[in-house]
Amino acid sequence: MGYHLKEIERGIFGEFSKIKEEFLEAEDAFDQKNKIMLILELSDLIGAIESFCLKYNITLDDLLKMKDATSKAFNDGTRKSR
Repeated sequence: MGYHLKEIERGIFGEFSKIKEEFLEAEDAFDQKNKIMLILELSDLIGAIESFCLKYNITLDDLLKMKDATSKAFNDGTRKSR
């Protein structure tokens, strides 16, 4: 099985399936308490998100705009943690 304790299905670069793969690998690294592996998998996750966004014409500015809107909703009390 290699580095991971679970079998993780391979995704397709530029597709949502690759984001899912990298997230599951990061989760597995976290469960193993392996910080170095987690850093690697998180960086791979960023790369998977970047390739997906480029393919589907989503910019970093688009992502940050939505992140800011969500932060504002939490900060003003409109949205609460569950």
